[in-house]
Amino acid sequence: MPGGRLTQQERQQIALGLADGLAYAEIARRLDRPTSTITREVMRNGGPAAYRADLAHRATEHRAHRRKQAAPRDPRASAQPYGRDGGAVRAYEEQFATVIMTSGMPLMMSRVLACLTLTDSGSLTAPELAQRLQVSPASISKAIAFLDSQGMVRRERDERRRERYIVDDDIWYQSMMVSARATAQLVDTARQGVGVLGPGTPAAIRMENVARFLDFVSEGIARAAEQARDILHTAPASDETSDETSDVAPDSVSGGPAGSGSGRD
Repeated sequence: MPGGRLTQQERQQIALGLADGLAYAEIARRLDRPTSTITREVMRNGGPAAYRADLAHRATEHRAHRRKQAAPRDPRASAQPYGRDGGAVRAYEEQFATVIMTSGMPLMMSRVLACLTLTDSGSLTAPELAQRLQVSPASISKAIAFLDSQGMVRRERDERRRERYIVDDDIWYQSMMVSARATAQLVDTARQGVGVLGPGTPAAIRMENVARFLDFVSEGIARAAEQARDILHTAPASDETSDETSDVAPDSVSGGPAGSGSGRD
């Protein structure tokens, strides 16, 4: 499997594949590249609807030239706590951000969220984020404004009066609830269409079925998120703890299996 940067010819093949409606995996197979490489390339350069091979190639060359000129020392590549491999952490951060992008979040917002989530403190200042991601403070400000509006980060002032951006333990719960609310709004809009199109007509029946389906999904998301919320605040049991628990008689363990003693019906 070839490595290194994508060539201009490969980018043209990606553009053609997108125009033909091919999935990322199929484009990757034809180019003998990892699917993650194709996904990251497309999402970094406008998404499937706006991807342009020539613009993507020039943008990549510009980024490479800028990095070469600045040659900053990446704080993620050295002095990692807990004996972590700095290169592996950086690669994983890029992979995590790419997966977030595929869910529909814009590039810079995905990178900022991934960077915050993978820090042990879950907290960074704007200059720290800009240094880690090698982007402008304006890009960080725009990304934080978006994430804040989605309830995925919160702001606090530290002892030096600097504004810090924090990934709360509840961000994934909040994300699910935002999704549920957006789906519920779509349900209401779909049902409005039934009246406009005329009850009993083929189009109205289709919209009513769409509304019923999305209503069920929205309720399921909200209910599951509420039931599982405590997981976000519970430290996973260590292997040693699990072994010790398994030796205890079932009658002596209140609450039954792990996670069932949350108090929720």
